Amino acid sequence: MTKADLADRLYEKVGLPKKEATAIIETLFDSMKGILAEGESIKITGFGTFLVRKKSSRKGRNPKTGTELEIEQRKVVSFKPSLQFKALVEKV
Repeated sequence: MTKADLADRLYEKVGLPKKEATAIIETLFDSMKGILAEGESIKITGFGTFLVRKKSSRKGRNPKTGTELEIEQRKVVSFKPSLQFKALVEKV
């Protein structure tokens, strides 16, 4: 599913013009990206939580050459689904 598909679904369900539906989807994702970039989490009740967490540095290996290297610490975004969402996915 793409952002365009989401906009189409919004158009079909709510009846908004496609341009407005696309603008809403774009605004939503831009807002989410900005919030996560600031290091804050996003909790959507009944859906799940997007978290920014820090991964510490660690040793890794280049699979092609086999040489060891240090992987620097970094931030990653993770998603933890809500119990309702998990139950819905398991039904299908």
